[in-house]
Amino acid sequence: MLLSFPNWVIHISSALEWGIAAALLFHYGKITGRREIRLFGLAMLPHWSGSFFVLSYHISGDTIPLLLDMSELINLFGSTALLLATINLLKSTKKAPVAGYTAAIAAIMIAGKPQSYLGADIFDAILQLSSIVYLAFLVLLLIVHKRDKTIFSGLTIAGFWFVLVFISVTIFCMYLATQVRGYSTLSHDDLLHGLAESLLTVSNLMIAFGAHRKIREFKQEQLNHAQG
Repeated sequence: MLLSFPNWVIHISSALEWGIAAALLFHYGKITGRREIRLFGLAMLPHWSGSFFVLSYHISGDTIPLLLDMSELINLFGSTALLLATINLLKSTKKAPVAGYTAAIAAIMIAGKPQSYLGADIFDAILQLSSIVYLAFLVLLLIVHKRDKTIFSGLTIAGFWFVLVFISVTIFCMYLATQVRGYSTLSHDDLLHGLAESLLTVSNLMIAFGAHRKIREFKQEQLNHAQG
């Protein structure tokens, strides 16, 4: 296995934190009686399962690329599930027609130039498409938060967006590891690999703590109402 013990701790923590965040959002939807929030929590599960394929890939010493390819395929389903769950949340606000935002999603998809996928490796195409779908999800997430701030904490919204920072830094670290430091892959550069993965840990913690904050706020409101 290529990863050091501290790096394994970071990777496993990232996976656990995303699962905890999903459970907390599901619980928040349950105590508030909002089915659409529960569905959003469930929509986070595909991405969670994808993280275990990544862990399995590292357990193999990065010798089974199919595991990494499968994680990319699962992440496409995960990003799509999050997008659909967010559209469902937007419908629940009953403050604006969804058609206009569907057009916005279409514009983002067109901006992604899907025609470029035709000559690419199928899993590279899946990774690109997954990124575009996730970006559309982030845009709608901001709209949902603007229209109904009782659904998500601002910290949770920031956590989902912080994933873009993780992706950007990971790409930069891949360049440094392979082109500057002379490693064959980022996984072989334990320092930069751990640095990049630690940012995913930060984003997942933000999502989880934000969900916990909403649960705490709701319970406090219920308590105040009961005492009043």
